[in-house]
Amino acid sequence: MLVNPLAQEINSIIEQENPNLLSAMSRLGKALYFPKGILSQAAEASKKANKFNATIGIATEKGGPMHLTVIQETLTAYKPSDLYPYAPPTGKPALRQAWKEKMLKENPSLACKKIGLPIVTNALTHGLSIAADLFVDEGDPLILPDKQWDNYDLTFTVRRGAQSIHFPLYAEDGAFNVAGMSEALLSQKKHGKAILLLNFPINPTGYTPSDEDGNAIVAAITEAAESGMTVVVICDDAYFGLFFEESLTESLFGRLANIHPRIIPIKVDGATKENYVWGFRVGFITFASDSDLLLEALEKKTMSCIRSSISSSPHPSQSFILRALESPDIDAQLDEKRNILKRRANRVKVLLNNDRFDDAWTYYPFNSGYFMCLKLIDGNAEQLRLHLLDHYGVGTIAIGKTDLRIAFSCIEEDGLEELFNLIYQAVHDLRK
Repeated sequence: MLVNPLAQEINSIIEQENPNLLSAMSRLGKALYFPKGILSQAAEASKKANKFNATIGIATEKGGPMHLTVIQETLTAYKPSDLYPYAPPTGKPALRQAWKEKMLKENPSLACKKIGLPIVTNALTHGLSIAADLFVDEGDPLILPDKQWDNYDLTFTVRRGAQSIHFPLYAEDGAFNVAGMSEALLSQKKHGKAILLLNFPINPTGYTPSDEDGNAIVAAITEAAESGMTVVVICDDAYFGLFFEESLTESLFGRLANIHPRIIPIKVDGATKENYVWGFRVGFITFASDSDLLLEALEKKTMSCIRSSISSSPHPSQSFILRALESPDIDAQLDEKRNILKRRANRVKVLLNNDRFDDAWTYYPFNSGYFMCLKLIDGNAEQLRLHLLDHYGVGTIAIGKTDLRIAFSCIEEDGLEELFNLIYQAVHDLRK
């Protein structure tokens, strides 16, 4: 593959600052560059063109972006300049800074660590796709638990050709299976590189490891790095902050940042679930490195990914999120919603710990997030899912042969008992 001179220039910086990171990049990642084209010229013009700026492809009038009254009249709290122009490819600068400040506040382990400014993505899936584009080549091992979000297969395996290597999520004692993760990592030592995908709280089972297990996970990753492997660790923190019992309350990104040149931590998170704005599609991807030059190079690679796919993320939703982050009321409102979800999770546990369901299912440990999973003692999860839909009007998600995912996040607390009673009835219907 011919590499553009601009890409070669960025690659040289990366190789100088951390050759392990460059070797871990995919062929696409190495080929990416941000062109000195319309956007870079427009950015330069925005600073110097004080007479006329005829660069960027928007329409203006009366010193601001042209817009329709029928749209603006529903958005009068916002200046047209915060809604209609293109946002920069990396996102609204004030939003990026606000999200970083939020990240540092909620993750004390990031104190004294060097991280880049979060880059805005079109929600989390886009951030994961960027990480895959940058670091995954065909045949590269992707290490992840056997309980996983199904979109990982499309993002990493179908699109980028990764080889998925699963380890059992839970150890025999119900804790996170650190030994299984470590074994899966070290099994790829000959390949020299692995992508480790950690999603806490986990979709589909709603589980977050303990603080002690968090330290053990970091130790296992460090052991793999010291053995000569380069480990790209993607922290999918989609449900960050929704911790209901004793568990990690920080992203492992903080503990992994800057600890070893062969460990490349990437944090993917966003307002989607954390701020209950699923349709706004505002996410972030953040890198860590001791080197400012390397962080700048990774930002340029990411800008290239964004420019060559979606160009930039929507501006209005970025302005909405920034306004929320700047509000003095946001912490109280987040606590209110988090407590509602916590009460629902606790109610589910009370119901499931009643022995009247023992002949139908057990359940996987859960302590966080939106979901929990039943493990059916007999029968087929897909058959049960269809029966629940057709006969009881109840929607659930079947995962594999035995597991049924329940999103307690979208069931009012006073409806949970009826929900599980109906699932129990459906199990017995199918036994007849």
